[in-house]
Amino acid sequence: AHLVPGKEVGHTVLAATFRHPAVLAKQAVTMDHVTGGRFILGLGAGWHVGEHESFGMELPPIGERMSRLEAQVRVLKALFSDTAHAAPGVTLAADPYRLDGAVMEPASLRSGGPPLWLGAQKPRGMRLTARLADGWNYAANLSGSVDGFRERHDALRRICDEVGRDLAELTVSVQLIVPDDAGERQRALAAARGYAQAGAQVIMLTIPAASGAAGIRRLATEVAVPLRDELA
Repeated sequence: AHLVPGKEVGHTVLAATFRHPAVLAKQAVTMDHVTGGRFILGLGAGWHVGEHESFGMELPPIGERMSRLEAQVRVLKALFSDTAHAAPGVTLAADPYRLDGAVMEPASLRSGGPPLWLGAQKPRGMRLTARLADGWNYAANLSGSVDGFRERHDALRRICDEVGRDLAELTVSVQLIVPDDAGERQRALAAARGYAQAGAQVIMLTIPAASGAAGIRRLATEVAVPLRDELA
């Protein structure tokens, strides 16, 4: 946060299966203060079996995960609300979670808490996004197509219309996975252009962790900076 003043910071998708939402809310508000009110909370239902097994956790069926994700979003939104800043606090039943006079102090630096972006590709998750989220994240890789994003984007627009939400109220982002290879970085630049033209407002470029700082510099020089200059 210190190295990128004036820029929002965050992550793509935390698995809702790993944290109690009250704990996550406190962590998110701490990050909001650390960043000076620039933190974005990304959340999803969780999907990676190995990631759960390595920590001795069970990955529930998708229906259960989606129900838990919705409950977590409701708890987070309640704890980020003005009502939670002082007694009598917030009381909420969102199975399997329950709040009973919960008070959230200190409050987030942003009214309503850090923006909540959901990673969702299927109808149930996209409907939850349309109803309650502040942003939508679409996961992409270079083997995918911009047409796939455009289709999901159009679907989200229809769902927003159905629930009475203006799509313009949501930040639309694409997470693009980029292998650490010169040719692939050029493909990524072309793909990122396409996603931006199709309606993505934020492009998040992801590289393998093993690429290290040198890989980040290559990605910045060959993809991020040219893309930024083109879209400025």
